[in-house]
Amino acid sequence: MFLRKISGIFPAGFGLRLSQKFVFLLFLSGFITLCFGTLFLLPDTSKFRRIFLSSTQSQNGERLHNYASKKMNKKTVEDQKSLLRNTNQEKWRSKDKFDVDVKPLGFIASNYKTQKEDMSLNREHIVSAKAKNKESMIPAAQKNHADFVFDYKAFKKSLKYPPLGNQPESNDSEIWEKRNKIKEMMKFAWESYKRYAWGENELRPVTKDGHFGSLFGGLKGATIVDALDTLYIMDLKEEFEDASKWVEDSLDLNVNGEASLFEVNIRYIGGLLSAYYLSGKEVFREKAIALGKKLLPAFSTPTGIPRGIINLGNGLNWSWGWASAGSSILAEFGTLHLEFLKLSELSGDPVFTEKVNTIRRILKKMEKPHGLYPNYFSPVSGSWVQHHVSLGGLGDSFYEYLIKSWLMSAKQDNEGKGMYYEAVEGRGSHFRRTACRFWDLRRFDRYLTGVCAGIVLHAIGLWRKCADFHATEIGWRTIRQSD
Repeated sequence: MFLRKISGIFPAGFGLRLSQKFVFLLFLSGFITLCFGTLFLLPDTSKFRRIFLSSTQSQNGERLHNYASKKMNKKTVEDQKSLLRNTNQEKWRSKDKFDVDVKPLGFIASNYKTQKEDMSLNREHIVSAKAKNKESMIPAAQKNHADFVFDYKAFKKSLKYPPLGNQPESNDSEIWEKRNKIKEMMKFAWESYKRYAWGENELRPVTKDGHFGSLFGGLKGATIVDALDTLYIMDLKEEFEDASKWVEDSLDLNVNGEASLFEVNIRYIGGLLSAYYLSGKEVFREKAIALGKKLLPAFSTPTGIPRGIINLGNGLNWSWGWASAGSSILAEFGTLHLEFLKLSELSGDPVFTEKVNTIRRILKKMEKPHGLYPNYFSPVSGSWVQHHVSLGGLGDSFYEYLIKSWLMSAKQDNEGKGMYYEAVEGRGSHFRRTACRFWDLRRFDRYLTGVCAGIVLHAIGLWRKCADFHATEIGWRTIRQSD
């Protein structure tokens, strides 16, 4: 009431309007900022260090400052003594002070050159010694793999069957009719691709043009590379030679794009490796090894489990955005074993085998719910992200590669066989099967593709699961026969 009775004074905020309050606060904040900013711009004094640094840091700084001051004072005293000494020497020098033993300019130059040569020789000796020490630290297998040469002729002689198999001796017209029909269909597809999308990754059959896609990081000709072994097996010699020439002349590996580790491995590396083992053409081996080395940075994780995407140019890698918590997918990092073993065999470099053996070792020691392998694995923490299990997408080819690695090793990979055996046992207790009739919708709920913590999540891909069950039976039968 008192403030209201005084003329010219506003009752709110001691006579300050709202806008005036903002101006005042702005001025005050600027003043405080200026004060503190001035403190930080002041020289590094001991008082300033005592305020803003800990006692230990301040004491260390003061000791360093005192030590530097003492060194400077000592140097000044020594300079003064040296100057006095030189002055006394000048006093007692003879009048002919310039009559000293001066060496000729040529002698000085030659002496400098000799010293320089001695220094360069010492430097070369040190560098060579370091190189020898570094070379001695490299394992012999890695040191010699650059000169490794794979003997394809010896490999071909060791084959039990020829690459094209044994031709049927009988002149069964029905067999040849089926074979020729299959070749005709393959030639039709190949000629259509060659006409409308040659060099592209895929063919759009409706629009009749090529499709580049985003899974191969800038690599081209996925259809060509992936079809090499099929063309060779079908004895389509002309088509195989065209594809081989394209690989040699046009398959450029110096690309800079985001690629799927899984797709590049099974399409490109798998296609090149199979083409080399069938034909023996050196270009396939060289391209496969070079591309395999570009995939190695994807394994640079704390666990050694690779991430799903890699830039083929700079080696940067990351996980799929849709993958749970940045995890790696079982069907992707578990579908590298066959190709990487063969890359080591053809290059003499054990690094490829070491990478996939690390994956195998980690998966074997991991705790598996009900003997099954979950689909999501963290490459950082080394643990399962979820307990979602699938025998369809995200997990199928991992189990496929277990039995194939055992067969490829001439049935010597007992570790892969054991892991496959455990997975089949675990699946038998959680997945039920009836006759594979995809039209029998009444039994649709019996074809299970995914479970999580014992709960059925979905039942899809019926035809795929029937095929997978059949493949599992073949693998089971193969293992049982070998026991």
